[in-house]
Amino acid sequence: MNVDFSAITACGECCTGCGKKAAGQCMGCRESDGHCEEWAGSGGCPIHRCTREKGLLFCGLCPDFPCGWLLEKVTWKQNLAEELAELAAEYRRQNPA
Repeated sequence: MNVDFSAITACGECCTGCGKKAAGQCMGCRESDGHCEEWAGSGGCPIHRCTREKGLLFCGLCPDFPCGWLLEKVTWKQNLAEELAELAAEYRRQNPA
């Protein structure tokens, strides 16, 4: 598996092939600095903000992963912890220290 990590959002979603982005309904989390429509009026996505403050590409790379706060916020993705852990393993495989 070869992942384009430039298209991965803080919560592990992938903008590549996203219908909302293709339709112009969303600029993308990175491109909008976390100010996507889903978080409109909230001052931006708190997950994006957290990873940016910690200097991380996505949550799976955080030393505190998986934190309860993240699991509480991301209710739309049932296997979040497993998916982000797999994504982090692939990132480390592609980017050895």
